[in-house]
Amino acid sequence: MMRKKLNDIEIVGFSLAGEETVIALPEYSVCFDVGRAPREIISIDNVCLTHGHMDHAAGIAYYLSQRTFVGVAPGRVIVHRSLAQLIQKLMDIWGDIEGHPSPGQILGVEHLEDVPIRRGLLIRPFTVNHIGSSLGYTLIEVRNRLKPEFHGLSGPEIVALKKKGVKIEDRVEIPLLTHTGDTALGRFLDLDFVQKSQALIVECTFFDAEHQSRARAGRHIHVDDFAKILEAVPDAQVMVVHTTRRTDLRAAKRILERTLKNEDRARVSFLMDRPPHRHKRIES
Repeated sequence: MMRKKLNDIEIVGFSLAGEETVIALPEYSVCFDVGRAPREIISIDNVCLTHGHMDHAAGIAYYLSQRTFVGVAPGRVIVHRSLAQLIQKLMDIWGDIEGHPSPGQILGVEHLEDVPIRRGLLIRPFTVNHIGSSLGYTLIEVRNRLKPEFHGLSGPEIVALKKKGVKIEDRVEIPLLTHTGDTALGRFLDLDFVQKSQALIVECTFFDAEHQSRARAGRHIHVDDFAKILEAVPDAQVMVVHTTRRTDLRAAKRILERTLKNEDRARVSFLMDRPPHRHKRIES
């Protein structure tokens, strides 16, 4: 599991296409996909499943069962509504195999159906351009701010307005981070809260020029699409996930760098990019 920072948000995760993808935000108790359910995510309360492919979803039963084993409250799996019943059936089968069910909530959602995480924080799912029933998710902070026309009023004056039923605050949404899951380019990039996200975790599965057709067929991002993503999220720090072993990561970084404007290079990073190994100097 890699540990990185993305716009000051701690990211703990691992992502190789076809093998495993699991990306956790520990301070928010939110995890995008479950991979094989590594121990680092067992304490995370909310798993947002982007789609049902094995490399993203295989560990759901283990995640829910291990929470019971280590004595924490049942977890919650947020998933497209069309998959929720199937995942519940899977959990029922595992309950029959083990002789007891693993408690947990399988919450089915649709496009733009907000899910509260805690006070002032929600997850907003949105449809992406991958297989059917695929979702991306945006983590949004919600604040209430005093309307400008009431600035300068005293505390008692504000209380008096509230008692009269006057709406003195505006709801303000701050999109903290968006995770697209597996997807090709799509209309989700036109969503206001996606465009305003402070951080974006996005797949880029194909880097070789001859793999464009494979990217289109599988509804994945090709490196040639990346400039359009950066145009859609002009202020976001961007992290690339879902790379594959078919393209060496050093080569993938060089290829992507060639497609980027100079001003964009500093805001793009790779989850699986390990820091250079530093050899300790041996004193004679």
